[in-house]
This record gives sequence, C-alpha cells and structure tokens, in this order.
Amino acid sequence: MSPLLDVRDLTVRFPQSRAAQPSTAAAPVAAVRSLSFSIAAGEVLGLVGESGSGKSITALAIMGLLPPTAMVTGEIVFQNGPQNALQNNAVPTRLTTLPSDELRQLRGSRMAMIFQEPMTALNPVMRVGDQIAEAVLAHHRVSKSEAWRRAVEGMRDVAIPDPAERARSYPHQLSGGMRQRVMIAMAIVNRPQLLIADEPTTALDVTIQQQILDLLNDLRHKFGLAMLFISHDLAVVSLVAERVAVMYAGSLVELAAKAAIFNAPAHPYTQGLLRAIPTLATDRTLPLSTIVGAVPSIAQLPPGCPFEPRCPRRIPACALDLPPLVEIEPKVRPGHWARCPVVNPTQR
Repeated sequence: MSPLLDVRDLTVRFPQSRAAQPSTAAAPVAAVRSLSFSIAAGEVLGLVGESGSGKSITALAIMGLLPPTAMVTGEIVFQNGPQNALQNNAVPTRLTTLPSDELRQLRGSRMAMIFQEPMTALNPVMRVGDQIAEAVLAHHRVSKSEAWRRAVEGMRDVAIPDPAERARSYPHQLSGGMRQRVMIAMAIVNRPQLLIADEPTTALDVTIQQQILDLLNDLRHKFGLAMLFISHDLAVVSLVAERVAVMYAGSLVELAAKAAIFNAPAHPYTQGLLRAIPTLATDRTLPLSTIVGAVPSIAQLPPGCPFEPRCPRRIPACALDLPPLVEIEPKVRPGHWARCPVVNPTQR
C-alpha cells in the first residue's frame, strides 16, 4: 500500500536580496535540500531539528503555503481519498504541480496544519467559534447555523469546557492552552487525513504541554489521523512519534524508528544531540556535553555534509559532496537511514 504522504527529493530555494551581495548576482539559497520521507496512514512521524533547520519550510511546502518567491523542486505525493478507505479509493495527487484552486480545496479538508503561535494565527477581532465555522463553510455547502454547530462540536472534541459559551469568546479572552485547543479544533473540524503540527507546545508550560500531547494522541486514534509532528524538543517527540526524522541545516541526516533513534543513533549529529541532554545519571561534577561550533548559514553551506565542519568523526569524503541518504545494514536494522559516509562505508 502506498504511503499517505510521500516526499521525494524536495528542495526549496529562495532568492537572496541584492543588499546581501550587491556586487554579484547572488545564487538562490536552499532552505531545504534533497529531503525525502514518507508517512503511512495513521502514523506519526516526528521531524526534529534546531531552529532554522528547515522544519517549518518543509511543512509550508507540503501545505502549499510558501511565498511566490520560493523555488520548489522534487515531488510531494498525497494519497487523496476518503478517510480509512485509502486502499480502494485513494488518488495519488502531486501537490507541487496541483493548480492553486485544487490545492486550496485539499488544504483544510484532507490536510490541515496547526501553527506555532495561536495569537498570530487566530484573527483577534473574530470570535473563535466563527473562525472554526469559517473553516467548515470553506469546504462544505452547509448553513451558517450548521457550521456553527460543527464548530462547537469541534471544540467539544478538543475538550474545551462549556464549548457553546467559549465559542463566543475572542482569542485574547482565552488562555494559551485554550487558544491552542481552538487551533486544533479548527484543524480537525473537517476530519482531515493528515495533520501537520508545527511546534504545537512550544509556548506552553509543562503541564499544559502534556495535556496537548495527550489530546493529539487521543484525536489521532479517534479519527485515524496521520501526523507530521514538528519540534526541536527530542523529549516531546519521544512521547508522540513512532518514527523520527532528524534535520540539520536544511538536510535530513537520519530517519528511523523511535527506538533506533534514541537507543542506537547512527549519525554523529544525532549522537551529539542525545549526549547533550542531561539525565538523572548525568555526572553533575562535569560540564554538560556540547556540540562544538555553530550551524552554518544556509547562504554559506559547505559543499559536502553540512555537519562536516563540526563533526568529530569526519573523513575527507564528508567534505566533497552532500552524501546520499542510505539505509544502514538493511538486513540487520531495516528502515534506519543516515546521510553519512562514516556510517555508510560504501559512500566513501
């Protein structure tokens, strides 16, 4: 069976401003390079990486929300069909070539996204119930009263107390946790097949964060959602995802099942990230482990592996070209991929 979402060799470039390099015609910079992954129906894939690694650009590319200046190559294939009936009725849809009006119909109905900051994503002068109802009216020929009823029901699905009353509130009248629940209600009210959650817990305290994670997990099982969960927090991803993809400077460096990423990471960058996380067993008399150096600017990426200048295990082959993403020992640990000549000797 084909995956619900299949991203193949996705590259997203943006033109540089003349102010950055006034004397020359600056080449476009790649915010995402040669990115490939897939998500099965009902699966949760965690996409992790530092700020600026390309996570949100990837999400916006999937949703077709990049600015007109973006130059996108590669393929994004979505199996568009009735929920829970993908095997028989799915239609492979190439999102990168889909006309804008058709993509608009998919966006919000079959694919939905939860944005990072509810206060900037929600309209401050509209009642939250009206904003959810607007999402219903955009994709269904129903009356305004029916759209409002579905909006209230959507707020009930995300465990907002007294949803009929809360639906009449404005965003500033709700707490951060409630606003995030409104965003989730808006995303799931049309029963999408794919939900993209972009840092949905970043601005929340730990208690509310756990409630949102539990809510997303409940909704996933209730409605059969597939999910792309984006975060920079490995601890949060470990609670949600079944597989984990690690990005660095616009490239996917490792992809594997959650247990493999956390128990047997292959790429030196992933290893460095996990070593930097303090645990109860960490010796408090020693300095915390760090990754030396800094993330390179996307306008000045090295020709080879972007992590090569910081990598303690680098070899000459790392500096030559961007290594391909290769499956590590497919007979021993299938499904574990890494972009590293050190891990994959055949790349040397």
